[in-house]
Amino acid sequence: MNLDHNSKPSRVSLWLPVIAVCALIFTLSSFSQLPSPPSGVTDKHEHFTIYFVLGLTFVRALAGGRWSGVTLRVAMLSLVLVSLYGASDEFHQSFVPGRDSSVYDWTADTIGGFTAAAGLLAWAIIRRNPARPVS
Repeated sequence: MNLDHNSKPSRVSLWLPVIAVCALIFTLSSFSQLPSPPSGVTDKHEHFTIYFVLGLTFVRALAGGRWSGVTLRVAMLSLVLVSLYGASDEFHQSFVPGRDSSVYDWTADTIGGFTAAAGLLAWAIIRRNPARPVS
């Protein structure tokens, strides 16, 4: 993130990554069949990963591209938006031949978004409250 510099990021630069990740998810969900994941990787890992990235982009956009903007409210809103997008994606998949919707996939989506939001919130708190040297 280009965080806390004097220049204010444009709305386009903040929201374009969110739109790009959502478009990627929608496109992948439109295929009747996707290649199998590599050995040792499940589709739940894939769901977690792409929604983790979506969570990162939502937090960045909602925080205005500033670490000082990463708050509990922003993290919670990001989580809600990621989870809703995951639910809408599962609904979308129910109309794609050869695909189905799964509460387990939606759970992996939500956990990915939660992990991103919680991680960025924790890092923002650490940045705002650096440890003081012990004397």
